[in-house]
Amino acid sequence: MRFNPTNSGVTTTQLSFIQRRLHVDLTLLTPLLLLSAFGLIVLYSAFGAQIDQVDKQLIRLGIAFGVLFTIAQIPPRQLRYWAPWFYGFSLLLLLSVLLFGTAGGGAKRWLDLGVARFQPSEMMKLALPMVLSAVLGARALPPHWGRLAISLLLIFVPAGIIAIEPDLGTALLVSLSGLSVLFLAGLAWWMIFTMIITVAASAPLLWFCFLHDYQRERVLTFLDPTRDPLGTGYHIIQSKIAIGSGGLYGKGWLNGTQAHLSFLPEQHTDFVFAVLAEEFGLIGVILLLALYFMVIARGLHIASHAQNNYGRLLAGNIVLTFFIYFFVNIGMVSGLLPVVGLPLPMISYGGTSMVTLLAAFGMLMSIHTHRRLWVS
Repeated sequence: MRFNPTNSGVTTTQLSFIQRRLHVDLTLLTPLLLLSAFGLIVLYSAFGAQIDQVDKQLIRLGIAFGVLFTIAQIPPRQLRYWAPWFYGFSLLLLLSVLLFGTAGGGAKRWLDLGVARFQPSEMMKLALPMVLSAVLGARALPPHWGRLAISLLLIFVPAGIIAIEPDLGTALLVSLSGLSVLFLAGLAWWMIFTMIITVAASAPLLWFCFLHDYQRERVLTFLDPTRDPLGTGYHIIQSKIAIGSGGLYGKGWLNGTQAHLSFLPEQHTDFVFAVLAEEFGLIGVILLLALYFMVIARGLHIASHAQNNYGRLLAGNIVLTFFIYFFVNIGMVSGLLPVVGLPLPMISYGGTSMVTLLAAFGMLMSIHTHRRLWVS
């Protein structure tokens, strides 16, 4: 029998119409769903085949995708209007953490609401690019010194509060999410190099006056993990053993030894990539990277077709931040970067970071699907 597409379910035109009405981009949604499914498979093994933990993550994913679909319905014009209010609210929550926050790992990072707890710094990762895109996108680019000074103030106030918690890793990531908007806004290269030189010149001051002892240890461990193989270097050494032992095809699902024999720390959060590499090998890593780059390629397409500066800046920042997240996580687990406590996007166990990430992709879909409705 000959295949007739007109009689076989939804046609391409109908599918495009459904996407526009629901404001969902299937080309972006598909790799996100595949990453989520891959993450659940890896987490099931990382938790030692405990299905209840996977069920909790599945609920978090349901909530996160619900947030994505909800935000995708909101026109970018409305998102731009809400940006300053969202930034101010996130800033108040960061200040609340210093006063009422729950301590964990030697730092106050969480607000406990009784039924749930969350990290306000995750909200700032979203609020900061939104407000910067609104400030910079309101006028012609590249920005002049006045708007540049305002932007730097908007970046370093929340980053400074987060660093006081202390959570230097998150403070650096928040700063990068803001500085990436400035980069996309078309800063002159001499300005970029001036900032880099200033940061490099202030490194000794940062090392001796601002870094805590455990933060210095992380840097020294990154430079030489073998200096304390049973102490500060233990995590990264075990992680590299897990990754290397996976080989080409891996040891097989549920057959990893580093995680199941409790050699690998934080195997379901920060170091989940090591579990994936050990059990699925290089083939699994390539599959993961392919899905990530599918998301990035679609995001760059959406950013390049946005109809105004605000949409281009915000969409470009979402894509660049997503790249930084998985690049830094894989780099730190592989021993190429210092450990900063950053989860692997769509794979690591957790709720706040997942909701924040998919909320950002909801904005990306909104920018794409509302582009014919919003020109100014």
